[in-house]
Amino acid sequence: MASFLKELKRRIISGRIWKSFFRHGKVDTDLNRALAITSNVILHLHPVKVRKDSVRFWYTIGLGGLSFLLFVVLTVTGILLAFYYVPSTDLAYHSIKDIENVVSYGRILRNMHRWAAHGMVITVLLHMCRVFFTFSFAKPREFNWVVGVILFLCTIGLSFTGYLLPWDQLAFWAITVGTSMATYAPLVGEKIRYFLLGGNIVGQGALLRFYVLHCYVLPGIIIALLAIHFWRIRKDGGISGPVLTGEVEKESVTKFPQKSYGLMEVASGREVTAEYNPDHHVFTWTHLLPKELLATIIAITLLNVVSIIFDAPLEQLADPRVTPNPAKAPWYFLGLQELVHYSAFLGGVLLPALIIIGLIVVPYLSRSDQGTGEWFSRYRLLPNIIFGIFVISMLVLIIIGTFFRGENWQFVTPW
Repeated sequence: MASFLKELKRRIISGRIWKSFFRHGKVDTDLNRALAITSNVILHLHPVKVRKDSVRFWYTIGLGGLSFLLFVVLTVTGILLAFYYVPSTDLAYHSIKDIENVVSYGRILRNMHRWAAHGMVITVLLHMCRVFFTFSFAKPREFNWVVGVILFLCTIGLSFTGYLLPWDQLAFWAITVGTSMATYAPLVGEKIRYFLLGGNIVGQGALLRFYVLHCYVLPGIIIALLAIHFWRIRKDGGISGPVLTGEVEKESVTKFPQKSYGLMEVASGREVTAEYNPDHHVFTWTHLLPKELLATIIAITLLNVVSIIFDAPLEQLADPRVTPNPAKAPWYFLGLQELVHYSAFLGGVLLPALIIIGLIVVPYLSRSDQGTGEWFSRYRLLPNIIFGIFVISMLVLIIIGTFFRGENWQFVTPW
């Protein structure tokens, strides 16, 4: 029986149908390991070989891949939820109730979508912090950092537009507060709010516009930017790491040609500073993909456990006549709302503008690549301190806005 199955497997693998799907043989040679990546529509997003340093968990912590995984989860669960959701102020809330109580596994499905959305905001933010603190936006990766900043803004927008769709009190007043913060921008503030709401109040126009933005416009933009982001990672030499200095032999360069592996050009000469050295790179198929598969299984398992234990919030049907006290924006805007409490111009205009502009221009202000690929490099001490203070300050403001603000925005203690 064993010999029969072995022969059957051999015939299938050597057959015409199998070879029409898979352009390589058994993945047991360097050539087939390379072809397994380059001939696969999904896996070819990876380079054939990656830095040894980038495979280590504590270097990237898998935050980029985890962010992408959560986006895939959001896409799949969002499509399933869209089969039952009705973007109408009369029916939206009741369709959510039906999803939770009538649709099979509907409650878990909605919970997964909600927690994955919050998780994606957090992982994208942490991914940006990781890139900053390891100076992974150094030349030639400046443009890809800018793409990442835009992806972060789109992620915030995706979560913000989805916040309104349940049409309960929490959603209604969070969006009311969130959109009102836009009015503090001079000249264009009122126009931005009117565009988002389709009028002057949060009503049917706002719900429909948020639905279209959440389900079609922003996902489409994110998919396009992700394609550019992944492509630039490949073209910019793969995942960043410490600059490699040493001797690169001609036979090594011939054995691992630039064109086949999508790696940066190796400088000529014996003592070089190069992005590629065979001694410092390993095959993606055998060293990176198994870890990514394991991380995917763990992440999906944890998301399912959280979705089973904790229900996504759903308050009473939205009622414009009943104003909660206090009315709070979504949690990722609470830092700005806290600043708006002290100064509308500071929290609503100046700080958001400085954050966006600063994040975009920061890679172009760096004059040296010293410290590239190193956590908290001594060559980047001042920028790391400034950025760390900013991140910690915003985190503290979010915590204050979440747990220490009560009626009339007065300080309270959560205990």
